[in-house]
Amino acid sequence: MFDGHFRADAERTLKPVGQQLKRTGVSADHLTILGVVMALGAAVAIGNGALRLGLVLLVLTALPDVLDGAVAKASGTASPRGAFFDSVADRFTDALLLLGVAWYLSTNHPGRIALLPMAVLGASMLISYERAKAEALGYEAKGGLMERAERLIMLGIGLLFNQFLIPILWVMLVGTLFTAATRFIKVWTQATASVPVLANRSRERSRARARRQDRRVARSTTRQVRRRTQLRPPR
Repeated sequence: MFDGHFRADAERTLKPVGQQLKRTGVSADHLTILGVVMALGAAVAIGNGALRLGLVLLVLTALPDVLDGAVAKASGTASPRGAFFDSVADRFTDALLLLGVAWYLSTNHPGRIALLPMAVLGASMLISYERAKAEALGYEAKGGLMERAERLIMLGIGLLFNQFLIPILWVMLVGTLFTAATRFIKVWTQATASVPVLANRSRERSRARARRQDRRVARSTTRQVRRRTQLRPPR
């Protein structure tokens, strides 16, 4: 949802900030690494029950993630390598944060409720994979009810009001699964619409190959007839 409605505005707003950070010598990779370090600290704090400290570190995790793209564009260093690094760091950060929540729940709540954040993590990895695979195939799979920005906001609310942490995790799980289903249907529809086009192209290629083969056979036959005519002795 953030990607579809607010990302362009956010990037325009943060462009001057990125230019200022560029002048200090800070690179996008530095900010990405800082975000991972903050996420590790947040995971440890949450796992040990310091949820308010975990919330502060969660905010500090999100800030570098928001700013690294602005710095990369301001410094002219935006590249596929940087995009790949940022994407992998985002997945690793998500895993750290939700592992911290699972650690906290396993310590403070009986039963199997610690599996809930792991289910959220699995569903979030699924929607990331759907987008990556769709874009690799030439389709579009952005958007959804519970993208990464929304998940981080919901997690922050759960850390602030810890009595609602478990219900919020359930909301995150349902919303993330709904997003996964929405993306699947979106890509499935695009792929289904492209199948007749691909089939028609395949038939056209087959017909073109057949015509080329016929022309080659005709030319070969013509050459053989001419050769026999030239070799035939006069009567």
